[in-house]
Amino acid sequence: MGSPLFSEQFRPPSIPEVKVQGFWEPVVQAVREKSSVVLYDRCIAAGTLEQIDIDVPVPEIRISLTPGGETTQMFWDSDIGKILETFGYLLAGERDALMEEKADRLIDLLAKLQQPDGYLDSWYIRMQPGKRWTNLRDCHEMYNIGHLLEGAVAYYQATGKRKLLDIMIKYLHYVDAIFGFEEGKRRGYPGHEEIELALVKLYRVTGERRWLDLSAYFINERGQKPHYFELEAKERGETVNLTASYTHEYNQSHLPVREQEKVVGHAVRAMYLYCGMADVAMETGDNSLRETLDKLWDDLISKRLYITGGMGPSKDNEGFTEDYDLPNATAYAETCATIGLAFWAHRMLGFGPDIRYADVMERAIYNGALSGLSQDGSRFFYENPLESDGTHNRWEWHRCPCCPPNISRLVASIGTYIYSCAEDAVAVNLYCQSTGSFELCGGKVVISQETDYPWKGKVGITITNEGAGEFALAARIPGWAAGTTAKLNGEEIDIAENSVNGYLVIKRVWGNSDILELDIPLKVRKLYSHPEIKQDVNRVALARGPLVYCLEAVDNELPLNRIYIGADTEFQDEFREDMLGGVTVLTGKARGKVSEDWGKELYREEPAKWCDLDVLAIPYYLWDNRDPGEMLVWVPLDNSCEK
Repeated sequence: MGSPLFSEQFRPPSIPEVKVQGFWEPVVQAVREKSSVVLYDRCIAAGTLEQIDIDVPVPEIRISLTPGGETTQMFWDSDIGKILETFGYLLAGERDALMEEKADRLIDLLAKLQQPDGYLDSWYIRMQPGKRWTNLRDCHEMYNIGHLLEGAVAYYQATGKRKLLDIMIKYLHYVDAIFGFEEGKRRGYPGHEEIELALVKLYRVTGERRWLDLSAYFINERGQKPHYFELEAKERGETVNLTASYTHEYNQSHLPVREQEKVVGHAVRAMYLYCGMADVAMETGDNSLRETLDKLWDDLISKRLYITGGMGPSKDNEGFTEDYDLPNATAYAETCATIGLAFWAHRMLGFGPDIRYADVMERAIYNGALSGLSQDGSRFFYENPLESDGTHNRWEWHRCPCCPPNISRLVASIGTYIYSCAEDAVAVNLYCQSTGSFELCGGKVVISQETDYPWKGKVGITITNEGAGEFALAARIPGWAAGTTAKLNGEEIDIAENSVNGYLVIKRVWGNSDILELDIPLKVRKLYSHPEIKQDVNRVALARGPLVYCLEAVDNELPLNRIYIGADTEFQDEFREDMLGGVTVLTGKARGKVSEDWGKELYREEPAKWCDLDVLAIPYYLWDNRDPGEMLVWVPLDNSCEK
């Protein structure tokens, strides 16, 4: 847990501290030019702004209530929060008068909607007045607070405008007076976690301890007896379970958090809870939370995680089932869940650089999260299966539109994932052409990366030290990158001798133009699944660097499940400038089973004949950006080719 070479509290840089180019620049630009416009316009079309605008008549319910009385309209406020957060991150990189005008309009509407006591939830102010705090389990009030708060912090940091931040602080003073351990307060906590991590962001930007303490309260009270959700259900007169997916495991309230050892329930809720736990543990030094998080992490990555970083196979609970249940064609793998994993892994890096977390963060971001956004930024995935018959395609909007603003805010803030900073160290977690400027050890440090990663593995890191004295630079050596070499100012460095938790760590008084060069092998790798994952038996997946690859019908001759790759098949990587905006593809020889001679027989004694064919694979995150068609990650294995 950490290293004596540097302190154990690492925090992400602010958005303005990192300028991103290279691979991520066109992705951020797509979010700026297309996604941000789509988010705002679709909310207008859906009626979201009517719901928060007190100057128009109360609108009709657009999305019908379930038998339990819930609707996705209850958390429309959260989408506004994520849109404002996205706008904030984009404005921090480049001011845009029209975008700022849209954001200010949303904030003005929220200001007029806020009640004198500070309460601010459009559903319970406009649509169902008088029912506030009656169903924390199902109705998302605190989830809405969390996303509005994250939007407020981002917008304040980008523009210096405090209006929304002050609105949310007023709201939270009210929340703090209602909930807590103290006599006369309610012992409630959110059914959908999110406020916990947002409160830590508020604590960091204001320095006011009460917000960290309130976050810790919500975490520590979760799952305690008597069970709050059971008590409030009785108060509502609820005698039967009206929520089809509801169990205490569904929202991780089945046990107090420190007694939880398995990742269960709704995947997004779980990830947001663990984010809050990690933040509180890091800020307070609570090792009991850290130990719990490590147990949960081990359970997730050893039994419940897709190769793409996706998670949650079941549509029924939008989450987890039993160990090793990882179907491909029916994988739910919600975009928001994978984004949540990236958030959690990022926060675990707050305890110090460690490839256990950074490698998973990278895998999640580059594969299962980025797949949720089309290349032009205008269309989205909610579910991210690892196999498709061609009928699963991107959409422009969704009745539960949580994923579009979530992937947009992740992309817009990608610079904060590249680096993390402690009092006496900078960690390079991701490789991307970028420049980071940080205040460190009483001085200024500028770190510039020159690289074509993830297409090429050479990375040049230039360090400019302006009065920072001695500090540690920790550069991640990916766990999959055997054979990586390093040079400092042209002199080779022994990575093994200078490695801490998978990071190359160099502590010294840095000069004004020191250059650390890394050569990371981006070899094509064949990956095989645990034997307990029955859907992947006798199948193989392809990866190169951080990217998982897939086959698409548009590039291959036969139906994809009739293509077989040999265990000894060699693949070549080739950068194609004219394909998908410029992409490294994998090509190789394969065999296929033909059906032309089969006739009308459904079964026969003679097996299908083989044919030789060429196979082409593209990065998984880019699938369904061309003509609709089949897609496959886990390709049948040609055992007849084994030596």
